[in-house]
Formats: sequence, structure tokens, C-alpha cells
Amino acid sequence: MKRHFRELSVAAALLIVLLALAVFAPAFYQPQPLLSLLTREAPTLVVACGMALIIIAREIDISVGSQFAVCSVCAGLLSANGWPLPLVFISSILLGGVMGALNGWLVAGLRLPSIVVTLATMVTLRQGLNMVRQGEFVNLPDGVQWFGLSQVAGQWALVIASFVLLALMAFATKHLAAGRFVYAVGTDAEASRLAGIRPQLVTFSTFVLIGALTGLAAMMNIVQSPQVQPASGSGLELKVIAAVVVGGVAISGGRGNLWGVFVGLLLLACIAPALTHLRIEAYWEKAIQGAIILLAVVADGLRSWKQKYNHR
Repeated sequence: MKRHFRELSVAAALLIVLLALAVFAPAFYQPQPLLSLLTREAPTLVVACGMALIIIAREIDISVGSQFAVCSVCAGLLSANGWPLPLVFISSILLGGVMGALNGWLVAGLRLPSIVVTLATMVTLRQGLNMVRQGEFVNLPDGVQWFGLSQVAGQWALVIASFVLLALMAFATKHLAAGRFVYAVGTDAEASRLAGIRPQLVTFSTFVLIGALTGLAAMMNIVQSPQVQPASGSGLELKVIAAVVVGGVAISGGRGNLWGVFVGLLLLACIAPALTHLRIEAYWEKAIQGAIILLAVVADGLRSWKQKYNHR
């Protein structure tokens, strides 16, 4: 119970929000709005899974929003030039993996701070994309939106795909050696090295993974619209980091699980529609999200302080 106290606390907060909506705004529970909410958050969940592993490994990647935009625009251009959709999917994932590999090489290979590296790549990728596109949208051909399916079928495909990915990654982090290596490196890199783990390889691999997942998320995003915006992904990095931290992943690394990240993302995602249905000004959304994040960070700090105090 104590081990999962944070995740249970976030789940309780989510339950309170959902109960409040059931009482004061029952229209929130109509099937189509709920499906639309889950569909919008499906790409974010995919990136959040990768961000969870990055933070568990005691690193950070704030360039995912820019990577998301680059992958979205490139995938849109490939689609507009007649590439088949499966090939565009693969290309977007590979492009994301390459950008992640660049971050990983700078962090793991050259031992540079991840916050500095990903800040630099965030700005470089975003500004480079702005210079190339000049704000021009990419118009997608017929057959791309919703994978050529009906809107409802396409929405369900995205939601189910994101849940399957979440379940697979949650299983891998708990039961596969590669997943456990990430926790070991985040807990104590030197101890993991002495145990035969290669911390730099693990760090590099997590950056490649989050890049590939960002490329996948970009594809999951562009099929929801007939156009691709060069500004897509703006603020994505803050949203996924918030979901990860709120969901119980320790910002100091070595602790957390992906199911908690899912609950944290749902909690943050429900704030905006809750305010709308309760007729509360929209500007309160960021304030409430900020308060939730602050409480999560403070809880982590108190937990770390308590552990150090008990070990004295």
C-alpha cells in the first residue's frame, strides 16, 4: 500500500473529479465526448510512456514537442506525395528514432546534461521547421484521415492502439531485463555498472525509444485532421512531463510505473472539460494543473527527506 501511495492518491483525485462531473455535469458522460477525449489524449499517452522511462533513468527530454512537429510535417509531406500509409508510419517512427539517437549520443556518449542537450535540440528543431515551412499547413490526401475508416472506427483504433502499447510497455518494464535495467540505472548508475549493466547504453536506448514513440504519436495525431500544422506539438513536453510526475514517477529517477502515468494523464486531461461543463473560466486550467504538479513534486521531496531521516 505504501509503495503505491502516490498512484492511489492520484486515482482517488481522478475519482473525485469524475464523481463531481457525474453530479454537476452528467452530459460529460455521453459516449462521443468521452471517446473524443480519449482519442485526443492517445498520442500524448504514447509519448508519456517514453518520457516515464527517460525520467526513471534519471534523465529528461524536453525536445519531444519539436520532434513531434518535425515528424508530423514530414509524414504529412510524404503522404501528400503519394507514399502508402504503412510506409509513412514506418518513416515517421524511424525519423523520431534518429532524432532520439542524436539526443542519446550527446547525453550518453559525450556525457552532456540531458536538460541542456534537449533544450538545444528543442529550439533548433522548432526554429528550423518554422524557417522551412513559414507556418504553411500540409494538406493531407484522402484516405489518410482516420486511416480511411469512419471517424468512430478510426477513434477506436487509436484508443485501442495506445492502450495496447501501454500494456506492453508496462509488462516489459516489470518482467523483462531491459526494463529492469532502466530502474537500476536510475537508482544508482555506478552500482548498476558494477552489476554488469552498461548505463550509457541503457540511457542511449531510452532516448532512441522515446524518439520512436514520438514519431508514432505524430502519426496518431495527423490522422485526426485533414491538415498538418507546423506548430503541432507545442507544449507537448510540459504535458507529458506533468503526467509522468503526477502519475508517481520520481523526478529523481528509479521509481514509478506506467499505469500511474496513465492515471495522471487522465486526471490532467479531465480538468479542461470539467471546467467547461462546470462553467468555470478556462484560465483556471493551468493554475489547477500547476497546483497538482507542485503537490506531486512536494510529495516526492517529503518522501525522499523521510527516507533519509529514517536511515540516520
